[in-house]
Amino acid sequence: MAANWEKVENNQGVLTVEVDASQVDAALGHAFKKVVQKVQVPGFRKGKVPRKMFEARFGVESLYQDALDILLPNAYGQAVKEAGIDPVDRPEVDVTQMEQGKTLIFKATVTVKPEVKLGDYKNLSIEDKDFSVTEESLDAELKRMQERHAELVAVEEGAAQNGDLTVIDFEGFQDGEPFEGGKAEDYSLELGSGTFIAGFEEQVVGLSVGEEKDITVTFPEEYHSPNLAGKEAVFRVKLNSLKRKNLPALDDEFAKDVSEFDTLEELKADTKKKLEEKAEQEKEQYVREQLVLKAAENAEIDLPTVMVEHELDQMVNEFGQRLQYQGMTLELYYQFSGMDESQLRDQLSADATSRVRTALTLEAIGKAEKIEATEEDANEELNKLAGVYGRPADELRKIFSAQDGLAGLYRDVQTRKTVDFLVAESKVSA
Repeated sequence: MAANWEKVENNQGVLTVEVDASQVDAALGHAFKKVVQKVQVPGFRKGKVPRKMFEARFGVESLYQDALDILLPNAYGQAVKEAGIDPVDRPEVDVTQMEQGKTLIFKATVTVKPEVKLGDYKNLSIEDKDFSVTEESLDAELKRMQERHAELVAVEEGAAQNGDLTVIDFEGFQDGEPFEGGKAEDYSLELGSGTFIAGFEEQVVGLSVGEEKDITVTFPEEYHSPNLAGKEAVFRVKLNSLKRKNLPALDDEFAKDVSEFDTLEELKADTKKKLEEKAEQEKEQYVREQLVLKAAENAEIDLPTVMVEHELDQMVNEFGQRLQYQGMTLELYYQFSGMDESQLRDQLSADATSRVRTALTLEAIGKAEKIEATEEDANEELNKLAGVYGRPADELRKIFSAQDGLAGLYRDVQTRKTVDFLVAESKVSA
């Protein structure tokens, strides 16, 4: 087999591959054995038609596609290794010669990982940020503790307020006709959460349990459904139940209930200490992230669009998974946020681009500085993960090996070591 790589423009090129005639003929033989099992010819049992008779009746060309399916994946993979390129997307393949007894020739148009021209990445400085713990931040944390230990009390009488947890039935109408996706029963909604279209939750405020109300809202101009975009709709809403948070008093009894401390002052002191520890971690993370972003900004990279699109695919999937943990689907999110997938991708595009740029930059710095993940590093990482997940390191090794042969673990360790290098070489301290 022979392979020739010719870069055309930017990050695209053409990989011309020639596969020996002997391999072509062998693939045709395999293709015949596969196809003949499905062929019925009078006078022969299925699968027993001689090859010469098969080719005379159907033509050898009828085997070409199956033979290509056998040849192309392996030939392309070998050619990529031989050419020393790193594809980032599926190739566009054009078969220029396929014939029994002759060399197979095909051209693959390939988008490859871009070259990174590194700028300054040592002695970097970043904008300072205050992570000190203030009285306001301490009060806010104590308030969150109250919220977490609040009792949800059913409200039988009185009107719904912001912060209340409601259970509602609703059905949406546009021009008097119900529209698809606009109906639900016993839907849990926290008022003031901003989950629904602007104006919806505000009009639920004031309802009493058992009360019904027609709520009028206007869908955003950019709403994903053209039939509703920019138009007025009426939702018929019924409030089925209402619960309100009853916050416990912030006193010594509260401290005893939620901690091992006897007084509120002790709880405050411990909470402040934990906030300061958290602030140190956040400062360290901030320094690391900012240094990576600075190094990426200083690098010159011609990003292939397809790499950003792949990253967007992953980010949308991650977003959908987070919604599922909250009891919502992407479809419901689109419905009530007024967005569609295209708009969500637009919203995430800048972050996706940044992710790809930083990943490529860190990879290039790692190569330039000969930073590698050793077996000892990988074992140390597995032991850390074993402690986090409460599972044996050998069991985690098997899981990682089954996924990508530990390659992902090694990449993660190498990336972390590269960021450690940036921090050590910077003008700031984490």
